[in-house]
Amino acid sequence: MPRKPPIDPVRWTPPPVGALPDFPPAELTIVPTPGDGPEDVVVDASGQLWTGLVDGRIVRVTPDGATTVVADTGGRPLGMHVARDGRVLICDSHRGLLALDPTTGTLTTLVESVNGRPDGRSSAGSVRRPLTFCSNVTETSDGTIYFTESTSRFHFEYYQGAIMEARGAGSLFRLAPDGTVTTLVEGLYFANGVTPTADESALVFAETQGRRLSKYWLSGPAAGTVTPLAEHLPGMPDNISTAPDGRIWVALVSPIIPAAERLAPLSPVLRKVLWRLPDALLPKIKPEVWVVAFDAESGAAVAGIRTQNPAFGTVTGVVETGGKLWMSTIAFPALANTQL
Repeated sequence: MPRKPPIDPVRWTPPPVGALPDFPPAELTIVPTPGDGPEDVVVDASGQLWTGLVDGRIVRVTPDGATTVVADTGGRPLGMHVARDGRVLICDSHRGLLALDPTTGTLTTLVESVNGRPDGRSSAGSVRRPLTFCSNVTETSDGTIYFTESTSRFHFEYYQGAIMEARGAGSLFRLAPDGTVTTLVEGLYFANGVTPTADESALVFAETQGRRLSKYWLSGPAAGTVTPLAEHLPGMPDNISTAPDGRIWVALVSPIIPAAERLAPLSPVLRKVLWRLPDALLPKIKPEVWVVAFDAESGAAVAGIRTQNPAFGTVTGVVETGGKLWMSTIAFPALANTQL
């Protein structure tokens, strides 16, 4: 295995742990993928689904589960979104923000680097830094693209390093139709999923380590500001999506990991020592199937499922389409769906 990059942790106090309603289990249909770790799942206008595998392949999935490999990014595809013009937007941890022509399989790079990104330690000034962990992407009806970077300090394969550091090195960006990239919010604790509200008055975005959902307002008197939507979550939110009825579906990749949360306020030296240990000895995610829908106005949890399945869990993406809820994962070679 390659040598791990060093970490530079700080003392950090995790947020309080709130509660969510007890949601029932669900019967899952497991849909095998031709490789591991389909991290996100999105749907196009024809009802076909798209996902990206750990080895870089981009896969189209029919509603009945047939799969076709369409392209290969050569990196690690993460969050995705189907744009208005039919292109599939792809966040790739090693290549930045990409666009895929679904007909030809051609990949185009939209954003490789951004001016002035912070690294969680000091101002980045005017330095242009490559995107390191492009995480999730969405688009509004005017053609503006919004995307997140979980951390500017590590690629996906070392995501645990970002958690161990506990630095706010994540950001939310805007890519305008003219190609201009603007940093909207920085200092985020593992920025992840992003989706517009149904009326496009705001973006909802998730912070996995911060265990919260927030709104970045696009219009109205609060435009350009951030307000909380759901805080103190008892699980770690990953990719998110807007349902046809306006609810915000959230994949909770894991309940809180008590060992990791106990370490955060302790001496940074301790976490430096632990980081040098083999991954098998680090705190682990407990696989389970957990997705929750939140009201986009009140932040109340209004629907969800929570269960365990030996063939699926550690849910990282979720999308509602055709009366089904589809889910993705970093831990299994499969997608899953359930009837709503």
